[in-house]
Amino acid sequence: MIYLDNAATSFPKPPEVLAAIAHYATTIGASPGRSSHRLAADAGRLVFQAREQAARLFHVNDSSRIIFTKNVTEALNLAIFGLVQPGDRVLTTAMEHNSVIRPLRYLEQEGRITLEIIPASTAGEPDIDQLQRRLRQHSFQLAVLNHGSNVTGSIFPLARVISLLKDEGITVIVDGAQTAGAIPINLTTLACDVFCFTGHKSLLGPQGTGGMVLQEGIMPTPLIRGGTGSRSEAEYQPEFLPDYYESGTLNTIGLAGLGAALTFINQTTASEIHHRERELARKLWQGLSAIAGLRLYGPAADHDRLPIISFTLNKLTPAEIAFNLDRHHKIMVRVGLHCAPLAHKTIGTFPQGTVRLAPGYFNTDREMETVIKAIGKMAVHNPA
Repeated sequence: MIYLDNAATSFPKPPEVLAAIAHYATTIGASPGRSSHRLAADAGRLVFQAREQAARLFHVNDSSRIIFTKNVTEALNLAIFGLVQPGDRVLTTAMEHNSVIRPLRYLEQEGRITLEIIPASTAGEPDIDQLQRRLRQHSFQLAVLNHGSNVTGSIFPLARVISLLKDEGITVIVDGAQTAGAIPINLTTLACDVFCFTGHKSLLGPQGTGGMVLQEGIMPTPLIRGGTGSRSEAEYQPEFLPDYYESGTLNTIGLAGLGAALTFINQTTASEIHHRERELARKLWQGLSAIAGLRLYGPAADHDRLPIISFTLNKLTPAEIAFNLDRHHKIMVRVGLHCAPLAHKTIGTFPQGTVRLAPGYFNTDREMETVIKAIGKMAVHNPA
């Protein structure tokens, strides 16, 4: 089997992740912060270690500002609903995932915000000139931006965009679902107010893990209130971090795995992972670009990009291509709109979408060659 659906969920996981999950399940099993016995203390240490490893990866000085959630969608909802004010004018782009678009469309439908969407190029890169024009025309209070596209693999020029937005006093939320773990990220210099991430993609952890990083002074209103294991005598939510946002028992077994995954990435380095995955993506791009009738989308292989390759082929639908790859070649890919309809409208592939190949750190050069040959064979048998 060749697994190329890492932009949805990374697989396989590092062996250390599986070992950490098994260790928690077989020797600890308790809830963190809920009891004083040794097993509860051990569980608490696992969560603390995961927080510390995340702080190390993202260059965050205070790990208490890393809030764990069940995924990036929950983190984005927490940030958006917790920071938006009635009457706000909110800025986003045409390359966003539905985890951003749907909450913003809901707020727009309710009449609570005015939403403006910055267009993007067919390579998936936001139109900076259009952004600057919009900033001159209106005052915005909030911006929610993708860091890397799950459709085209384009990496947004966030440092430049955030600088423009900060000059106007705009609060910035970043969706780092595709970039966290895939490229080096330094939140000391990338001055966004909230950075949201998920654990099961390039962070190489289990599903059901994710979170957000809050800059100093940024305190969204919590989505959930309840038991935190701290200040149990109080009938009101404790306002210190991370407890202010982490009500209810955490996914401790998942965070044990995430902590091990983060340790693996910190030891391997995000730079090494990015280099390896870029080489795999470059090999795919170069091989596929030679196939007659195949169209590639997104930045070219020589650009700094994520290991995400989207394509369409001849008269075959994306679903037919994926079925053929799975059934006859045991190649696992993702097809369709990838929960990003605006992005597909931007690149001209709506409503059928594309075939998405997303290699990961554990894929091999030989596997890429096999994939290229399999797709080439389909093109020969289905000429335009």
